[in-house]
This record gives sequence, structure tokens and C-alpha cells, in this order.
Amino acid sequence: MQVVSARDITEHNQAQEALQIREDSRRKQSQTLVQLARSKTFQQGNLNAVLREITETAARTLLVERVGVWLYNEEHSKIECIDLYDVKTKEHTFGNSLLKTNFPAYFQALEEERSIAAHDARNDTRTQELFESYLSVLGITSLLDAPIWLEGRLVGVVCHEHIGENRQWTLEEETFAGSIADFVTLAIEANERNIVQEALRQSEAQFRAIFERSSIGIGLINMKAQIVDTNLALCEILGYSREELYGKRFADYILIERGDLKLYKQLMSGIRTDLKRTSRDGLQPSKHQKQLVERHRIEMERRCLHQNGSLVWTHISVSVIPGSNGEPEFFLAMIEDITERKQTELKLRASQEAAEAASRAKSEFLATMSHELRTPLNAIMGLSQLLQQEIVGSLNEKQNEYVSCIYSSGEHLLALINDILDLSKVEAGKEELLLSPLPVSDLCNYAIWTVRDRALEKGLQLTYQIDPEANICIADERRIKQMLLNLLTNAIKFTPAGQVSLVVKKVPQGITFTVSDTGIGIDSNQFQFLFEPFKQLDSRLNRQYEGTGLGLALTRKLAHLHGGDVTVTSTLGEGSRFTLFLPSPVHSGDWGDDTDEIDDTEEGGNFTLSSLFSSSPVIHSNKTILLVEEQENTATVLQDYLHTIGYQVKWIDNGNDFLKQVQNLQPDLVFFDFQLIRDDRILNLLNILRQEPYWEDLPIVMMTFSEPLEEEITKLPVNVNDYLIKPIRIIQLESILMRYLS
Repeated sequence: MQVVSARDITEHNQAQEALQIREDSRRKQSQTLVQLARSKTFQQGNLNAVLREITETAARTLLVERVGVWLYNEEHSKIECIDLYDVKTKEHTFGNSLLKTNFPAYFQALEEERSIAAHDARNDTRTQELFESYLSVLGITSLLDAPIWLEGRLVGVVCHEHIGENRQWTLEEETFAGSIADFVTLAIEANERNIVQEALRQSEAQFRAIFERSSIGIGLINMKAQIVDTNLALCEILGYSREELYGKRFADYILIERGDLKLYKQLMSGIRTDLKRTSRDGLQPSKHQKQLVERHRIEMERRCLHQNGSLVWTHISVSVIPGSNGEPEFFLAMIEDITERKQTELKLRASQEAAEAASRAKSEFLATMSHELRTPLNAIMGLSQLLQQEIVGSLNEKQNEYVSCIYSSGEHLLALINDILDLSKVEAGKEELLLSPLPVSDLCNYAIWTVRDRALEKGLQLTYQIDPEANICIADERRIKQMLLNLLTNAIKFTPAGQVSLVVKKVPQGITFTVSDTGIGIDSNQFQFLFEPFKQLDSRLNRQYEGTGLGLALTRKLAHLHGGDVTVTSTLGEGSRFTLFLPSPVHSGDWGDDTDEIDDTEEGGNFTLSSLFSSSPVIHSNKTILLVEEQENTATVLQDYLHTIGYQVKWIDNGNDFLKQVQNLQPDLVFFDFQLIRDDRILNLLNILRQEPYWEDLPIVMMTFSEPLEEEITKLPVNVNDYLIKPIRIIQLESILMRYLS
């Protein structure tokens, strides 16, 4: 009897087959990953091509119907499919998107889990919300999704989609899906590097093109002052080739002037100070490189030595270029050839000096000739009058006509000479005004009476009207009469019929004298020529009127000398309005005979004539003011003005006796020259004064040519109350007086 033993090994064979399948799958997955790592597509850096290869390879390896790469948008509000491979159709598509707000559980799982292996995608809590709108439409039953991470940020997902019966994903497949996601990350990083490198290449190419083609010379200099790069323009300016300049000291080609080394040290010191501040505040130097370049720059005009030995005028701008660590690495020198401009400037300066000399010579010539012509002209006019009176014998009718013509012509010529002399004196700055308070009514009566006969001869109506408040004006009597007569005479001359009027009004800033007429009028295009000497308007109507064009020019210059102006409005064919404006008087008291001693052009003077006409009403007081002022002219005018309005004033020209004068006078206010305070001895005296209880509240007002700097203010004694800026305006001065002495 034979016994046969049999054993069922079906399960064993099945297990062996399953193990072999898994081993084959792992081998296949490993081979796929190696293949991707060695892919030339990765080396080329084309992101779309790389993603196509990844999705196709993953689909073949995992035997799934679809593999897609989805990336978040910039707002991180949705994921968008940038490549989806379908095995059945062998096509790549893109463009679908999933909103984060519509699928919160799925998006949360992406952020929290290493991968999503949904065997039953319909019932898996992580993916079931995708079923109706996405999975069921495409017949997807199982999902294997691996998040894509980039620099610690979730940027997307690689989605493996299985169609058919539910699929049980293995651990090896999950690991493979994660590796595929890592390859996508590498592809994205490589693409970003390529973009940055390409942008850098383009930027460098653009910079090089600008560098080479710039018409301004550019040199790059290291911290040892050696030239490391130049453009063609700089080579042309200096006359050397780029090879000849390389490595040479930049300073060897520039004529250094005294102070240049100091400028360089200040530039480097400023850079280092900023670097220390940046380091102390914990800031990144790179964030402040632009500010460093903009702030730390020196500009100068220097002559450069050309290769042929000639000198080239250049404008040089030197900036510091920091390195990646914020430390100074290079100097950037921008050099512009300004030789032609310099030569033009020299020619213009010479021309200007020649023009000024010619103008002075002209004025002196006119003044001299006017005086020389006046003497024989007086004899001609005097003798003509004697002949008219027939003192030496009777004249016939024709002789009388000739003598009258000689006299009227002489009178006209004398007026012309007077205008030329006046104009030359004003332009030369030699005209001195004798300012005094004048009744406006007397001035108007004189002017109207003087031109009345001329107006009657032409049949014109001549009127005047004076504002009751405009009773007094401060002016030079002869000059204001001359200005009014010029305006009235001009109006009568150019008014064939109608009327001429003079209206005086009080305005907030002063007084206006307005002369209106119904004459031929002026084209607005001609206004620019009205007040130019020897200019006449180019009009058919004007050509029938005589004149040299000096009257209005002289009137405006005299008005400016008074601190006022002359303006015009006119309509062609309807008439004109000329307005003479004089600023308000300081006060209506007695000006005496010393008014003409106020000269706003004298060196050291602090008052201008215009400032004497813009103040508020007079302040009368018997209080004492101590004036400490080094400039005699300033002190004299200021002292006279303060005396006039009722203050007791003591003037000293230095601060040495300051404490003694304060003790003796016991002033109510002190005006102190700021220039004296810069002397440490005087500053100590002021500090001593403030320490005395009796004088700690004494108002002290500084007088300075400009607002003192902050560091200068900090040196002043405590409680310096105020300051006045020279030239001192009366309205500012009276404001100080009212503030501290009212």
C-alpha cells in the first residue's frame, strides 16, 4: 500500500505572486525616480516640459488613468491645474480649478497630512465633498494626492486619479507619490532660478549697454582708488584706451584742489556712520543701499588731464556703491565734459561785465552831456525870451514866429535833457530821495493846475477826486510831482477827445493815484514795451504823437525807488488807466531834513526804503531800550526811529559794557546783535545776566541776518525771547514792541 501526501500551496503561491508584484512595483518605481533624476528635460529648465514628463511617467508607473499637477494661486484661495495627463487619450490639458471655500475639508487635509490616500474617494471624509462636482463626472473612485511644498510653504498638489473599482493604495505607492511631488518642487525651484538668472542676465546686458553707450563718462573705481572699468565716453574724455586706464589711480588724471581730501573723508565717514547706525538698529544693510548711494555723493567741477597734455573741464559726481554686506565696495564716478559750457560761461561773464561797463559808461555819458547841454540851452532860451520882449528892438511878425519856435523847441529839449539826466541817475543808483510828509490835496492841485491849459487847448474835461482818508503821503516832493505830471501829460497827449481824471484812494497797504483817460488805448500785446526807455508803441495812431518814451520808464523807476509801482490796464480804442501806488507812511509826524540820509543801498544798512512804508500805527512810549549793535548805520537808523516814536534808547557798539549799562539804565527791552553773541565772552555776560533774579525776565531780542541754526540756538542763554531778521522791517519791529512793551 502506497501512501501519498498532498498539501494545498495555493495561498503560498498567491502570497509569493503578490510579493513578486510588490517587488516589481518597487523596482519600477525606483527606476522611474532614477530616470526622472537623470532626465535631460530637467536640465533644460522648461517647467511645462518637465511637468509633462513627470505626469506621464507617474501615470505609467502607478497604472492610473490620470495624473495632474495643481498649484495655488497668488491669493492662496484656490488650486489651478497647470498640467493633467490622461492615459486613455494621451493628451495633456490644463485650466481647471477648485475653490478653497467650496472644499474646506479637502484643503485642510492637504495642509495637515503627508498624503491623501483615499481608497474609497466617495465616502472618505477628506474627499467626499469632491464627489458630485468632480469625481463622479469623470468616474474617479480612488485618489492618491501628495502635497507640494516649497521653502516650507504648501504650493500645490500632485493628484493620481484611479477609475474603476476602488483601489487599495500601498505604502510604497504613497511614498512614490511623495517623491513625485518632490520632483515637482525641484522643477519649480529650477524654473524660478532660471527666471531670476535670465532677469539678471537681461539686467546686466541692459546695464552694460547703458554703461557703454552713455554720453557721460563712467568709471568704476575700487577702494584703493584704482580704475577697474570704464566706458568709451570716459576714454574719449581722457584720451586713453580702456586697457591703458585699467589699474591706474583715478586721482592721477584729475587736478586735485585743496579740500578734496576733506570731501573724500566726509564721504567715507558718513558711510561708516550709517553702517554703525544700521548695525545698532538691527536693520539689513541691503535695504538701505539705495539711500546710501543717494545720500553719500560728492559733486565738483575739476579739470582733467588729457593724454595730449591739454586740460578738460569736467563735472564729476562720485558715489559709493556698497557690497552685499553693506560695506563700501566701489566708487562710481560720473564724468561729464563741460569744457564748452565753461568757455561759454567765461564768454557770458566777460560779455556781462562789458555790458555793465557799457551801461555805466552810458549813464555817465548821458549825465555829463546833459549837464554840458543845459548851459548853452539856458542861454538860448533866455535870449529867446529877451527877443520876444523886444528889449533890443522890435520884431516883425515872421521874426516873432521864429523866436517863438526857438523858445518852444528849447523848452522841449530841456525837458528831454532833464528826463535823460533823471533816468541816468536812477539807473546808476545815485538818485537820493528827500522823503517828507506831503498833503495829497496840495500835490493834486499842483498837478491839475500845471496841465490844465493843455487839457483846455484840446477841449478835454479834466477832473480829480481825493479819498478823505488819503490826506498824507510820505514821498520826495519833486519826484512825486514829476510822476503825477508824467502820467497826466501822457493821458492828455493820447486823448483826442473826452476826459482825463485823477482819483486818489486809501488802500490797506498805502495810497493809489489813478490817472484814467478816454484816449486811443493800448493793445495788451504792447504792455511789455510801455515802461522801457526810448520805446514807443508801434501803432498808426501813436506815430502822430511826439515823444522819446522816457516818461513812463522814469515814472516806474521813481515809483520803485519809493517802494511802490506803476501798473496799467487798457483797452484799444477805449482808453487807459495808469495807477501809481505808494506804500503807507510810517507815521505822520515831522520827518525833518534827515530823511535823505536813509540809504538802503549802503553797505551795512539794514533798512530798505520800501520797509519804511509798510508798518502799523505809531507806538508812543516812555520806556527804555538798550540797543547793542555793531553796525553804525543800522544802529543810527534804528535809534532814530525808536526815538521818533517815543522810546528812550541807549546804543552801545559792543557787549563789553553790557552788564554795566543794564544796571545803570534798567531797560525794559534789549536788542542784541547776534554777531556779538558768537563771542564767548559776550555769551558769558548774557548767561550771568539771566542768573540774576531781577533781570531773569528782561526781554532780549536777537537781531540776525538769517534765522539762527538749531545748534546756535542751543548755545543761547535761557529765555532769549525772540529774534529779528535783517534787514529789519518796521512792521516786524513794531510787532516786537507791542508784544513786549505794550
